[in-house]
Amino acid sequence: MPSTQRGALAGRTVFRVGFGAMQLERLHDDRAAAVALLHRAAELGVDHVDTAQFYGNGFVNGVIRDALEAGDDFLVASKVGADPNPGGPVPLRLAQRPEELRASVEDNLRALGLDRIPLVNLRRADRRPGVVAEGDQLVDLDDQLAVMTALRDEGKIGAIGLSSVTLDILRRALPAGIACVQNAYSLVSRDDEDMLELCVAEDIAWVPFFPLGGAFPDLPKVTEEPAVQAAARALGRTPEQVGLAWLLHHAPNVHLIPGTASAAHLEANIAAAGIVFDDETLAALDAVPSRSMASVLSRSMDEGRD
Repeated sequence: MPSTQRGALAGRTVFRVGFGAMQLERLHDDRAAAVALLHRAAELGVDHVDTAQFYGNGFVNGVIRDALEAGDDFLVASKVGADPNPGGPVPLRLAQRPEELRASVEDNLRALGLDRIPLVNLRRADRRPGVVAEGDQLVDLDDQLAVMTALRDEGKIGAIGLSSVTLDILRRALPAGIACVQNAYSLVSRDDEDMLELCVAEDIAWVPFFPLGGAFPDLPKVTEEPAVQAAARALGRTPEQVGLAWLLHHAPNVHLIPGTASAAHLEANIAAAGIVFDDETLAALDAVPSRSMASVLSRSMDEGRD
């Protein structure tokens, strides 16, 4: 891939298309296939994998451990702020308190077989999408950052990231040294453009999740936009590839973590890094209107209560 498709993340230069490992849980009954998929990702140049202990209640971290032990060279990014909740109505429960954050890091270290996790994202719970904190899970950012910086000082984590945060939270966290921000963001849901601009200015990586929108039934989908479909037809690509490629073109600090349990889909995601847009196509994509994810989710919740 061109050198422009490599970028800085947690002190390392990596390919800007990583691998979001959550979907490996779908291969729970075929661990060998899950490991083989990671091997294939490494063969294609992927060197950044995003995970969490609550993905498959440790199964995904175990698969990554197998891949690392087999020689794959991944920058591993995990996240804390939630823990596995097997048997519950959702597969995770919030774990925002400082002692829970420390315990979550220790759980990740054991499962991954690492002495140090290169990047750990603190998943806050004060905005949607996702579970919003209540009661004793309403924890001040400073208390959380204190334990995260202590873990970094101890050498258990290499860098601190933030996930599901507001612009105010990011600004407050900057003195702690933030390596990346993971927020929901796509061509059709650009709520956090101001935050992305701040990250560019501060050399902070921007790692969007839900990069194609549509993660919930009422949210817009990138692949349904006429401009995206037109670009895909003209380029001989899929709308999904166009949506991912737009993110890489939009800002130099964007790193993608699309996930899949399919080798063919993996290869298609990685190939998106090779797409080049002419000025007219890029202008048409830039002109796609952004619909606020927060307002769509709020409206959906209100309608559900009626």
